[in-house]
Amino acid sequence: MDTTQIALGAGAAVLLFWTVGAYNRLVRLRNVLVRRFAPVDEQFKLRQGLLRAQCDALGAVLGDAGAPLLEALRAACQQTDNAHERARNHPGATVATASLRLAEDILFDTRSRVPVEAIGHPDLVDIGNRLAASDATLAFARRQFNTAVEEYNHAVRQFPTWLIAGLFSFRTAASL
Repeated sequence: MDTTQIALGAGAAVLLFWTVGAYNRLVRLRNVLVRRFAPVDEQFKLRQGLLRAQCDALGAVLGDAGAPLLEALRAACQQTDNAHERARNHPGATVATASLRLAEDILFDTRSRVPVEAIGHPDLVDIGNRLAASDATLAFARRQFNTAVEEYNHAVRQFPTWLIAGLFSFRTAASL
């Protein structure tokens, strides 16, 4: 073997090891992203249960006059549930997370239309407090997920790792 063959072999080995390392890093970051969605999923389910309880209690407090608002709130909850299911099946997928963000915005808007005097009703105070705590915990879980998305996206876009990302179909993820 001459020095040219040794140099080419060493260069090929370095390139192979770098490729395997870059691929493993992308897989690890994608797995972290998926794991970071689990707390979002858990808190989301908890909040949705509280929203259903709030809807039931609001029905008793508002009566027939609040029927349109309750129907809108239930529809927004259902839309959010459907979007959440798609996002849970594909965490970080652009379409799924965009759908969930939009559904969350609609739900927030609908929740904001609930009359303050109804929320202050003694039957709803406890649910309202638990919802506020759940919203705060969900926001924290989202921030952790979004941080994982940023780290993953940085790795996917980084030169020369983007070559490996393109070769093995690693796509950028979307944050919540």
